[in-house]
Amino acid sequence: MAININVYTESTPNPATRKFLVNKLLINGSVDFATKESAETSPFAKELYKFNFVNGVFFASNFVTITKTEEADWADIEQILKEFVKGAVESELKVQENPQEEAPAFEGTEQEIKIQQILHDYVRPAVEQDGGAISYKSFENGVVTVELRGSCSGCPSSTFTLKAGIENLLKRMVPEVQEVVSEAL
Repeated sequence: MAININVYTESTPNPATRKFLVNKLLINGSVDFATKESAETSPFAKELYKFNFVNGVFFASNFVTITKTEEADWADIEQILKEFVKGAVESELKVQENPQEEAPAFEGTEQEIKIQQILHDYVRPAVEQDGGAISYKSFENGVVTVELRGSCSGCPSSTFTLKAGIENLLKRMVPEVQEVVSEAL
């Protein structure tokens, strides 16, 4: 029996992005198609990029975060995208041709493993709620470098979140951490 797909939209802290939630799992983990060129392996993202007002596509669990172009107005495009997402999910358009399972495999020193675990367990769920994703890049000389994707990429409040939230949490739980910075994409 086919499931009736419902699509709900939520605004995100980034005014250029909206989160389109569906009542079905789209992908285990997350995947970012920040450019039209990067969407070649995703039939779903490739179709979204056919809209001239789509400027970024990010998938995680049961939602797709769509970034619009500066000229586009959500009042004009939100319903169009909502209907497209509903149709794409109903027709089982693939998010990825050959998805790789993203099982967290933490590596490195004791501190690096602890940092990765904290990011995975505490930070990732909160960031996903806002339509984004965070991934660990490195820990050197007291500085944790992370990568922000989805609605977090280019979000006006991401710097505040990074410094006030993530940095304070990591400093409290891993005393060796002195600073958290984001790597530009």
